[in-house]
Amino acid sequence: MSYYVYMLKSQGGKPVTYVGYTKNIKERLLLHNSGKGAKFTRGRTWKLIYKESFRSKNKAISREYYIKKNRTLRNKIKKNNI
Repeated sequence: MSYYVYMLKSQGGKPVTYVGYTKNIKERLLLHNSGKGAKFTRGRTWKLIYKESFRSKNKAISREYYIKKNRTLRNKIKKNNI
């Protein structure tokens, strides 16, 4: 079973990013865009701009935390996917 760490960028207005982890990226993106994902993502339209695959849930969670806390890395990913 694979776990994914992903980054979404909001469409329209000032771009905002969101980082999360999941087993199924397509399903999770649909949830975010339908307003049923995380509270932070409600009311926006999202585009997948980055993903990484991991074999263990713990490694995916650790990487998600690292990306969330590392503003420099988040900005670099966002800039490369304008």
